[in-house]
Amino acid sequence: MTAKIIDGRKIAAEIRKNISKEVEDLKSKYNTVPNVTTIKVGDDPSSNLYLRLRDKACEEVGIKPNRLEFPETVSEKEVLNSITKLNNDKNVHGILIQLPLPAHMSPDKLINALDPKKDVEGLNPCNLGKTLNGDEQIVPCTPLSVLTILEHEKTKLEGKDVVIVNHSNHVGKPTAALLLNRNATVSVVHVFTKDLKHYTKNADILITAAGVANLIKKENVKNNAFVIDVAIVSTKDGICGDVDFESIKDVAGKLTPVPGGVGPVTIACSLKNMIKTYKNCL
Repeated sequence: MTAKIIDGRKIAAEIRKNISKEVEDLKSKYNTVPNVTTIKVGDDPSSNLYLRLRDKACEEVGIKPNRLEFPETVSEKEVLNSITKLNNDKNVHGILIQLPLPAHMSPDKLINALDPKKDVEGLNPCNLGKTLNGDEQIVPCTPLSVLTILEHEKTKLEGKDVVIVNHSNHVGKPTAALLLNRNATVSVVHVFTKDLKHYTKNADILITAAGVANLIKKENVKNNAFVIDVAIVSTKDGICGDVDFESIKDVAGKLTPVPGGVGPVTIACSLKNMIKTYKNCL
């Protein structure tokens, strides 16, 4: 058996096509286009690459991307003041904070300062709380991309055993909430879990975002499982995920590659959220 390899770029292209048409309709109706600003602090190479890809996707669909860039030495107070200005600027329809941030800044403090209706990444406690309650208005982009891939593949979620290898506020917890909202049986494992294989081996759907190259090997995966690799790990041989791809493709039923799997869909889902924040501001 060889797994079906999920083409994230193809799924993302379909999303961008639909968004492009929606932007045209909104422009005709309101005579404006979505205008979003990303706050970036420092010069992290992976952030630079991600922003170039996201800006390119924005321009392709007619969304106007802007950046507010600060040196790594900027004070947290100055960035917070800038967030307040963006919150109050009627011409800004969405705000993103690019992670990682320098050690002297609190990501939670900056995210908490965002106007929830402009919070493109859905990480403000107001939006996270709504997601947890099943009121999925602005859902965090990476969990939304996982759900989008599952739905694209017409995956039945009700009653399925799902294991998520990550318990962060950005990925693991909101992904668990989305799947619980759809009546999946969800286990969340992490660095302190005693026996990883005990959980992953029984998963119908395995979602991994630990950021550890080759963490998930053939013996960790149930036959015919749907394996979604969210991680992006830089190695001397290039980019990879958590999954030992070559061995697992002979066991899994469906498998997302790295690169070309979750990443492009995450960017496309951020565009979907930009449309939502734009509508919130009208």
